[in-house]
Amino acid sequence: MRRTVQLTIPWIILGAAVVSTGDLGAQDARPTIAVLPFENSGSYGQDREAFDALEVGLPAILSATLAAHPAVTVVEHARLAQTLDQQKLTAAHRFDAGSASGVAKAAGARYAVTGSFADFYGKFRVNARVVDAQTGQILRVVSNDDPKLQDRAQLAAIVQVVADRIVDAMGLAAYPADVAARRRAVPTQALTDFSRGLMFEGRGDRAKAAEAYQRALTSAPDLDEARSGLQRVKAG
Repeated sequence: MRRTVQLTIPWIILGAAVVSTGDLGAQDARPTIAVLPFENSGSYGQDREAFDALEVGLPAILSATLAAHPAVTVVEHARLAQTLDQQKLTAAHRFDAGSASGVAKAAGARYAVTGSFADFYGKFRVNARVVDAQTGQILRVVSNDDPKLQDRAQLAAIVQVVADRIVDAMGLAAYPADVAARRRAVPTQALTDFSRGLMFEGRGDRAKAAEAYQRALTSAPDLDEARSGLQRVKAG
């Protein structure tokens, strides 16, 4: 049986593109996305803890990447977690188009993104479903299907490609050149440690969370998401 990972961690997103549903409506006509939990569909080659962490971290990393697009808003974690709790859902729930659209609508989002990942001894695949919350239809299933972009060491680039394709599925223009120029080549180890930090923080283990965030910063000193996480657990 698949172990339940509770979605109770803070959503680490930079920029004003992440909003609560109270900010939506006439004030902001940009389409809003709810990035739901991703499922580990069968991964091997790392310890189980790393894969459990990515179930939490991968949606956060993808959300941050999507939030960098100027025409997109992303539902903040607090609102999404509240919605999942109200519907008695956890990160272990397998979201189909119907349940994904239901959560997205309840969270005030126009689109839902959910999916899965698999790491087979370093061959890393992400499959994301883009769901129209109004119709309940899957607009597109996107993935890093290029064999040249399936190495675990390319995780940051893999997430960016998936984000690019999600944006395209929504009918939006590509990321502006100035945004693309600021993309960070974050090492996979840093993203994995950041994910571990989120996981431990969600479990209430601040000491282990701080250690994981610090390791992420050692690998990627400009990873502001990890810096914010470290400040959070130390302040708590």
